[in-house]
Parts: sequence; C-alpha cells; structure tokens
Amino acid sequence: MADLEILGIPLSNYVRSIRMLCEEKGVAYKLNPVFPHSPEVDAIHPAGQIPCLRHGDVALFESKAIATYIDKAFPGPKFIPEDALGAARCEQWVSYGNGKVDDWIMRQFVVPSIFFNKEKGPDTAKIEAALPEIEKCAAALDKALAATGYLVGDALTYADMNVLPMLATGAMFPACKAVLDQHAHVSAYIAKLTARDSFKNTAPPPRA
Repeated sequence: MADLEILGIPLSNYVRSIRMLCEEKGVAYKLNPVFPHSPEVDAIHPAGQIPCLRHGDVALFESKAIATYIDKAFPGPKFIPEDALGAARCEQWVSYGNGKVDDWIMRQFVVPSIFFNKEKGPDTAKIEAALPEIEKCAAALDKALAATGYLVGDALTYADMNVLPMLATGAMFPACKAVLDQHAHVSAYIAKLTARDSFKNTAPPPRA
C-alpha cells in the first residue's frame, strides 16, 4: 500500500501530535509541510485545516480521527485504549485538550504573543487574561496526573501526545511557565514526556 502521508506544517501542535504517534508506533510516514488552505489541504478538509492524512485511497481530516486510524490500521503498541472505559477517558482528555488547553495556551496566549502588529505591539490585555484560564487547565491536568503521571491509566496514550505540545510550547514563555510550574505533577509530566525520542524527533525547525 502507498506510504502514509501527513499534511501540515511541523509548527502545528496537532501535526506534531500525529507525528509523535507515528514515532511511538514505529509507523513510517512522509511529512508534506503544507499550510492550511493549501490546495492539498482544501481537497481534504472542508475548512482547510491541518493536519490531514492520505494513505492510498484513504483521506482523513481532524487529528483525533487521524490518530484513531493510525492506531488501528498499523501494528505496534496501542495508544488509544481498546477497553470501553479507557477509550472513553482518552477521548475525554483529547476533547478537553482541544477545547480548553489548546484554546487558552495556544490561541489566546501563544499566538498573540508571537503574531502581532509591530507598530501596536502584542495584545497584552488578551495575553494576561488568558493566564487565569491556563491556571484552571493546569489544575485540572495536575489532578488527573496525580495518580499515575499519565492522563489515562498508567501508560502513555494519545491523550498525552495530544496535550504535550501545547504544554511544552506554553512553557517556552515565562509567564505561562510560571503558571504551569505551580503544579508539580504537570511540571514533572512535561519534563518526562519532552525527554521522549518521539518529542525530540518531531521538533519544528527554529524560527528564522
């Protein structure tokens, strides 16, 4: 069958999560580093978003759907639990990561910290307003991590791979890092998972 192709820029936290899954499972893939709304992406995703996947006649969009396909279609360790409760909890934390952690860390904090009008400067009010919400996210994750150090069960799952790039990116900014560092389980989690080869091997290239 044709090679697995992941479409999306390596800077995207969702593209990175899918790449991490492939690395952890030992699945060979080709990264096609195209931007949102490129012709290749628009041909698959109705809203032109990344990541997308092509695998022979298969075309998929939305990271959780892509992750489910990769985890079920290829041999290797399973990172989406197969039991009902484990699968549900994985879905739960993926949804929370996408709906809350990504929004407050990536969209409301990181993006306005990096992309702004040079004449006006960053939207400091928006950035500062995100910090109390990031604190809520960190507290929820810290509570979940307290028992085993993972979000689901006692081993790495896709839920961890999904949220890690968000947390690791936020931790690159002192104000966000200060919030995350207040939660010992979250800090230990970031340190532990960013040491994995799957995280190191999917690092985006440095910004010019």
